[in-house]
Amino acid sequence: MVGDISLKVCGLTTAADAAAAVRVGADYLGYIFYPKSPRYLPLDVYRGLSLGSLAAKRVAVVVEPATAELAELATAGFDFFQLHCRPEVSTETVAGWAETVGVQRLWLAPKLPPGTDYPDRFLPFARTVLFDAFDGDKFGGTGRTSDWGKYTRHRRLWPHIAWILSGGLSPANVADALAQTGASWVDVNSGVESAPGRKDPAKLEALAAAIQARK
Repeated sequence: MVGDISLKVCGLTTAADAAAAVRVGADYLGYIFYPKSPRYLPLDVYRGLSLGSLAAKRVAVVVEPATAELAELATAGFDFFQLHCRPEVSTETVAGWAETVGVQRLWLAPKLPPGTDYPDRFLPFARTVLFDAFDGDKFGGTGRTSDWGKYTRHRRLWPHIAWILSGGLSPANVADALAQTGASWVDVNSGVESAPGRKDPAKLEALAAAIQARK
């Protein structure tokens, strides 16, 4: 943790960047297995990373996976599975994901258009939800800030869910985001990069300092 805030660093592609994230206090390390992402990491490349015994949980990030794809990821030693999806995905599909990896290990990240709330039919299948910025063409990784007011409303509406705040967070705005939302868990990606998939150690350190220094 960084102070009292849980931190996930996502879009990692190298062991060095994973180690840098852990050094600043990251609790969770995200690896993206979605081929359309600029931070895509093939599973065989991930398996070859020398991650050693880094003291952080590992999160597989994927978009609307088939059961076979999710089952294969489950063999790679991940602690959690962050699944991005459309809000109209069927209840049966979400139930199948939960059955494959377990409710406690499934994180849902539906992209919610303006005016659309988190589907309450998803509530039985995941205890953790990642709230990201909406983009009609992309699943996460937009670099845009999310709707902090909407995040806060959802967090208050369903307090039994662990809500992760994501979307365009950086050293420059993370303190404001925490102050305005009351979030206790944040996810960062492009805001701590020098290039897509390449984390900047100085930006990671600045992010951690900003979290620590907030009032």
